[in-house]
Amino acid sequence: MKKINLILAGFLAFSCIATKTNAQSAPNYFVGKWDVLLKNLPQGDAHIKFNLADSAGHLTGVLVDTTAAHKDVPLTKVDQDGDKVTLYFSTQGYDVSLVLAKKDDDHATGSLMGMFDAVADRIKK
Repeated sequence: MKKINLILAGFLAFSCIATKTNAQSAPNYFVGKWDVLLKNLPQGDAHIKFNLADSAGHLTGVLVDTTAAHKDVPLTKVDQDGDKVTLYFSTQGYDVSLVLAKKDDDHATGSLMGMFDAVADRIKK
């Protein structure tokens, strides 16, 4: 009886060590289209839109041009730390950063350059 228990314990231990678990990672919260309201800018409130994608495990994206030209501006850098993302891009000759933090499933809050409040809403298809 002791041999059977020993063999079963050994088999169980070997199974636990040899088994490789392939857990699927959760989709990145920030992937998708976002409408961001920037509040209290010198020119007043402004809406900007972003389209963020997951490229080989890293966020990439563009600032969507809503004018007639439709020339999207690629983001120069994207940093993500958990439920917070920082988007770096150039606009009107300035390099700026936008920090967004997850609020709930379809909303985020943050700031532009640490000076102007931002509220982001996911654009649903």
